[in-house]
Amino acid sequence: MIKTIELSKTYKGRVYALKSLNLEIEKGEIFGFLGPNGAGKSTTIKLILDIIRPTSGKALLFDIDVSNPESRKKVGYLPENPSFYDYLTAEELLWFAGRVYNMDESGIKKRTGELLELLDLTKAKSTPIRKYSKGMVQRAGLAHALINDPDLLILDEPTSGLDPVGRRKVADLLLDLKKQGKTIFFSSHILHDVETICDRAGIIVEGELRFSGKLSTVLHQSFQDFEVVVQNISDEILNEIKDKNIDCHKEGDTARLRIKEDDLWEVIEFIRSKNLSLFAIEPKRKTLEGLFLELINKPPLTHPSAGSILQIEP
Repeated sequence: MIKTIELSKTYKGRVYALKSLNLEIEKGEIFGFLGPNGAGKSTTIKLILDIIRPTSGKALLFDIDVSNPESRKKVGYLPENPSFYDYLTAEELLWFAGRVYNMDESGIKKRTGELLELLDLTKAKSTPIRKYSKGMVQRAGLAHALINDPDLLILDEPTSGLDPVGRRKVADLLLDLKKQGKTIFFSSHILHDVETICDRAGIIVEGELRFSGKLSTVLHQSFQDFEVVVQNISDEILNEIKDKNIDCHKEGDTARLRIKEDDLWEVIEFIRSKNLSLFAIEPKRKTLEGLFLELINKPPLTHPSAGSILQIEP
């Protein structure tokens, strides 16, 4: 659905906005594109959509070079900061978008009603966009991106400006679109959104792709140890546990123990022998935030190549 081959963009011949990006997005997946501000996320999206031109390399949509307008016929796009004619209403905006895609009148009317309902804009459909909140403008932008029932959605920071309820609704919408067979590529710096809904993700830092693959796989493989939570524990028993060289942290009458896998069952038996209340046993793995911070703090790659990228595949 999306393929980039050694895609690069420089400004004034010296400033790298994007360095030899190689990505492949498969049909029917949700791919999250992560990175700090200024990492190259929006540049990548603009190159994919032929809004700006690459210095070198190329990008394909549906196996068609993006320089060919045919590549974008079944694409929906939401920019990072959507800006519309603010005297239009949401209803008029979607009519305008539908006509751009050469949709017929009945098709636009039907699709507009569906999208306004889906994105909670029905009550505000006759209100000028200039009176919308930032979150409402974002939802109008999503409706605009969906008007032509696209097979591929490219979204730049789709949850920007939304409150937690709005973010949850957008996440549910994206998951529902995936069930319909849509492919979704979206950029974000909100780690939770990516971890919650994405099949795969890429992390870009200073124009370089530092990670590409399945988050579930890499986070599962980063298993470290267990945290055991025990309640109603006395200082005397806690000292016995510490004598076993186990890291302990006590809060009131609750203790959190960090235990290596080899020691887990021995500690559980000890807790049972003391008639303590075992509240939880949780495997501790690297979080997405931990992976993200680890990658952005790495030194830049001198010669970016596929072999330099952390790739985790099925």
